Amino acid sequence: MNVLMVDIGGSSVKTMVSDQEEMRKFPSGPTLTPKQMVAGVKAATRDWTFDAITVGFPGWSRTGSSCASP
Repeated sequence: MNVLMVDIGGSSVKTMVSDQEEMRKFPSGPTLTPKQMVAGVKAATRDWTFDAITVGFPGWSRTGSSCASP
């Protein structure tokens, strides 16, 4: 199974597929809208095939810390 990994960062959105060694990225920032982010991911990955997607982004957990605890 090939997995598309999307890392939404403060300065760029990075994409990579598990069967590729190449990482692709495009600028992000506080004005990037969800619609623009999806369009950017689709454009960056248009020639890749994948079966699943995983998304990572910096954010707080429900406990109010940066690390989730049981």
